[in-house]
Amino acid sequence: AVMLSAQSTDKTVNKVTQKLFEQYKTPYDFLNITQDKLEQEIKIIGIYRNKAKNILSACRKIVEKFGGQVPNRMEDLMSLPGVGRKTADVVLSNAFGIPAIAVDTHVFRVS
Repeated sequence: AVMLSAQSTDKTVNKVTQKLFEQYKTPYDFLNITQDKLEQEIKIIGIYRNKAKNILSACRKIVEKFGGQVPNRMEDLMSLPGVGRKTADVVLSNAFGIPAIAVDTHVFRVS
């Protein structure tokens, strides 16, 4: 979900992910669909073509390099296509309970 969130509202992302995650539960599931199919599933979200490409590339790397498990180290997460520091921090904090603070460019600029 966090990979879909850039330049989108939480409301839109939540609408898309509710349906998306009913159909595709693992990285393996996502690799069974085409990029065109994923684009259609997430089309109401901004930059959907780039996001679909990054999601599928990240899933491929998760399967090939990490045995199908989302990595729990900052360096490994940031090696995934479409994952930067903020996304990695959100995953570490929410998925793994590892203390991390997601800082976007606006928060960084103010601080």
